[in-house]
Amino acid sequence: MAFPDQFPVQDSSFPPIPPASPTPAVPPVSPAGPTSTQPPDFSHPLDGEKKSFLSRLPLKMILIVIAVLAVLGGGFVAFTKFFPSAKPVPPVNLTWWGLWEDDSLVTPLIEEYQKAHPNIKISYIKQSQQDYRERLTSALARGEGPDIFRFHNSWVPMMASELAVVPPGVMSLSDFQNRFYPVAVADLTRNNQILGIPLMIDGLGLYINTDIFQQAGLTPPITWDELRSEALALTIRDEQQNITRAGVALGNAANVDHWQDILSLMMLQNGADMASPISKNAEDSLTFYTIFATTDKVWDETLPPSTVTFASGKVAMYFGPSWEAFNIKAQNPNLHFQIVPVPQVAKATPDQKDLTWASYWVEGVWARSKNVSESYKFLKFLSDKEFLEKLYSLQAKMRLFGEPYPRPDMADLLSSDPTVGAFIKEAPFAKSWYLASRTNDGPTGINSRISKYFEDAINKVLQGGDVKEAMQTVAQGVSQVLSSYGTR
Repeated sequence: MAFPDQFPVQDSSFPPIPPASPTPAVPPVSPAGPTSTQPPDFSHPLDGEKKSFLSRLPLKMILIVIAVLAVLGGGFVAFTKFFPSAKPVPPVNLTWWGLWEDDSLVTPLIEEYQKAHPNIKISYIKQSQQDYRERLTSALARGEGPDIFRFHNSWVPMMASELAVVPPGVMSLSDFQNRFYPVAVADLTRNNQILGIPLMIDGLGLYINTDIFQQAGLTPPITWDELRSEALALTIRDEQQNITRAGVALGNAANVDHWQDILSLMMLQNGADMASPISKNAEDSLTFYTIFATTDKVWDETLPPSTVTFASGKVAMYFGPSWEAFNIKAQNPNLHFQIVPVPQVAKATPDQKDLTWASYWVEGVWARSKNVSESYKFLKFLSDKEFLEKLYSLQAKMRLFGEPYPRPDMADLLSSDPTVGAFIKEAPFAKSWYLASRTNDGPTGINSRISKYFEDAINKVLQGGDVKEAMQTVAQGVSQVLSSYGTR
């Protein structure tokens, strides 16, 4: 409520005192006392004129004034009790560590939130991906961590003690389950508590060189068997049997970007237990992955890294997350390609469900932040449809496209997009695990440690080693890593 600059001046003067009348004669008093039966009046003749204005009000009026003041006072107390917003709100300063996005992309949304919440001030600090997890964990350990920070979905075992749970009053578990894809629910909930809020989803897509496919009269593969057949048909070698055009970038760990994600996808689709990969399904998955380099020879270690090879137009099929499209376009703006959903294993029954891969980033709140609730209220705001669309629009102005939406109820907005549509179509069936590429979790991170065991297994098979023995070594190493994070 706005108050006037100056209260109006009230006439506070008392009524003028009338002139005194002549003093009446005082009757004589007998020695026995006054002859009147009334008690003597010892007041000064002017006492009534000296009394305050309020004292001359009728008693009933005074009682009414007191009652009104009591009601107003009690009403104010009740109003501030039941409407906390009426109380002065203390200022809140939030620090947000982000990755990838420049200040210019997130500032408009921050300003919009701050406009609606004048007591909130949010400072966004873009972090370098170099040694990010180590710097983040060091800051948290020193008690100097940010209120909000970005982390990879596979980091939950490493970050669990530092992650604050989402207060039920900000977002309930049922609301979270209804808002985001099932893989996010599986990755980010522990004991029915939510450990972060995703603002994007990503995974693996199959990149197709459309010129090569059109010239060959082929269509993108639906199953792995089709992919293998087409890779053989599209590979070209020179007279010395050197590959001049590869059918697909698969088979080793040396120069296949995102091999961790691809092998994880194959194993999960084949029903292997990633935490204990000693089954025939796990062994068959590793054999199938390496067969493209050993038996089919549609890819080898002499070729440049797979992203570079695909950008140069010298490989027909390549696996990568959505953001690799930026790198490919930057290297070769004239390359014609499309991204389609990843292949599936041949279905044993018609009702067998597809299974795809997810690897994405999440916004979390530090468990020791003084402003957990306010931090998560801001993240909930960012995950609303309206603001995810705004963020995507801002991102798309700076690059080919924004981060794919993490919400099933927004799938129709992107499912027909020629670049990110494949990732949206895959999202409902996606799963994840701790064998993921490019998570920047450092040499001691869960992905890096597990990757080393699988990399050794791939190399052993490529050198003619026994697949079963290779997977037994992997299983032992994986068990140790998982046990160190309490996930077994």
